[in-house]
Amino acid sequence: MRQIQITSPGGLENLGLCEVEAPKPKPNEVVIKIAASSLNYHDLMVARGLIPTDDKRIPLSDAAGEVVEVGSEVSDWRVGDQVMSVCFPDWQSGPPRAELLSFIGDHQDGYAREYIAIPATAITRTPKNLSLIEAATLPCAGLTAWRALVDEGNLKEGETVLIQGSGGVSVFALQIAKSLGARVIATSSSSEKLEKLSTLGADELVDYKENPQWGKEVLARTNNEGVDHIIEVGGGGTFGESVRCAKLGGHIALIGVLSGPAVSEIILPRIFLKQIRLSGIAMANQQSQIAMIKHIEEAAITPVISDRFDLARLAEAFQHQIDNKHFGKISITMA
Repeated sequence: MRQIQITSPGGLENLGLCEVEAPKPKPNEVVIKIAASSLNYHDLMVARGLIPTDDKRIPLSDAAGEVVEVGSEVSDWRVGDQVMSVCFPDWQSGPPRAELLSFIGDHQDGYAREYIAIPATAITRTPKNLSLIEAATLPCAGLTAWRALVDEGNLKEGETVLIQGSGGVSVFALQIAKSLGARVIATSSSSEKLEKLSTLGADELVDYKENPQWGKEVLARTNNEGVDHIIEVGGGGTFGESVRCAKLGGHIALIGVLSGPAVSEIILPRIFLKQIRLSGIAMANQQSQIAMIKHIEEAAITPVISDRFDLARLAEAFQHQIDNKHFGKISITMA
C-alpha cells in the first residue's frame, strides 16, 4: 500500500511516498481502507516541521473509509461499515484531560495512507447523507465548529455569529449557524470568496482589506450591539477586532492563529469590561462527534470541497493551502 512519511526536520520537500505492507488488526482493532482525508492547518504545521514530531511520522488527522477486516474482540463493527476518524482517539467523553489528548497525525501516525489498523473505539460512523470523501472533511474542522457554536456556545436561534475567512472551520461554522437559525456575518479580503459565502447563506459581508478596523464595520452592521459568537481563527492579527465587535457578554471561540500568535494591542480591559467569555477550542470528544453527525443528517449539511488531490500530490496540496487558493476544504484521495 502507499503511504506518506515526513523525514525530519520536516518541510514539504521532505514528504516522501513509499510502499509498505498493508496492516493486520490486533484483537481490538479494525482495518480501514481509507477513501479520503482532508487538510487542516494543524496538518500543515506538522508537515512544515513547525510542530515537532517523530522522524518518519505519517501525517494527516482526518479520514473516512470502509472497514475491511475486524479483530477477534471487536463486536461493534462489521466488514463493509463506513466509518470516519476521531482526532483524539482516546477522548471518548467528558472534559479534556492531558492523558486523553494524543493527536492522530502528530503524536501518533496519521491517515496519509491507503489502509490503517486502528482501535475499534477510535472511529464513528459517517453521516448517511454524505460520501466518504465528504465525511473525511468533518473530524477536525467540522467538529471544531460544532463544539465552538453548540457545545461551548449554546447557540440559539436569532443570535449573531461572525466567521473569519473561508477556510474549513469558518465554512462549517457558517453552515451550522444557518441550520440553527442564526444570523451570520462573514469577513474576507476576497470579493469572489465573499460572494461564495453569501451563496452559502451569509447575511452580511465585510471586506477586511477595505476595512482594516473591520470590528467597527461589524458593530455598525449590528446597530452597535455587537455579535453573540465569534469564530476566531486569525489569532493575534484579528483578536483585537474580534474583541471590539463582540457583544456585551458575548462569546469568542479561540480556534486558530492564521495571522500569528501574538496580540499587538493591550485589550484585556475591553475583555473584562464587556464580560466576554473566551473558549479555547481544539476539536472535541467522540460523543460530540456523534451528536454532530446526527445534526448533519437532520439538517442535510453538505461539506464544501473546492479541491481534490491524490495522495502522491500531498506536497502540492499543502502548497495550494499555503497559497490560500482553496474555499472550504481540500480533499486528499487515496484510490
